[in-house]
Amino acid sequence: MPILSEYARKRKIKQFLKAIPRNAQILEVGCGSGWALQYLRSGGWRHCYGLDLRPPADYVGDIRQWRQLGLRGESLDVILAFEVVEHVDCFRECYELLRPGGRLLLTTPRPGADWLLKVLEWCGLSQRRTSPHDRLVDLGTVGQFERKQVWLVGLLSQWAVFQKLPRPQVPAPPMLSPAETVGSWEEALV
Repeated sequence: MPILSEYARKRKIKQFLKAIPRNAQILEVGCGSGWALQYLRSGGWRHCYGLDLRPPADYVGDIRQWRQLGLRGESLDVILAFEVVEHVDCFRECYELLRPGGRLLLTTPRPGADWLLKVLEWCGLSQRRTSPHDRLVDLGTVGQFERKQVWLVGLLSQWAVFQKLPRPQVPAPPMLSPAETVGSWEEALV
């Protein structure tokens, strides 16, 4: 493992993974070698699954076809997408999969710094990309999620927590007493 990639993994564990509740339903999109899932499973998280285009992922396929893969909408507490969104635009799909209150934890290169990442890869200091970074995005401009926290890491990367807010609880209208009702329900509907 290249030195900068190993350092980034350790920081991601500290920044993102340690704070996830042990009973959370977790999906890692683009799980690759499975290092994050391995950390979670060895640490006592029981409901964590990986999705990738190739095995050994628990779900093998494209996140954009999540229904065909057997995933259910609004069923996840946490989605991990480390170094994924520069390859595939999957914000809508992640939003649809998260429960209200759920969080998307993600990292991606800064659009203006990708050239420097290529240099670091060439020098063997950073892990080589598996496919082109043709979807670079400024995470501050992403819609969909109601709450976002984005920060820059080492001038090269953006790390973020996006949250799908819980639906507001709408109080039920008060029940009318029999004295307050006028006529029948049928009359009220006419």
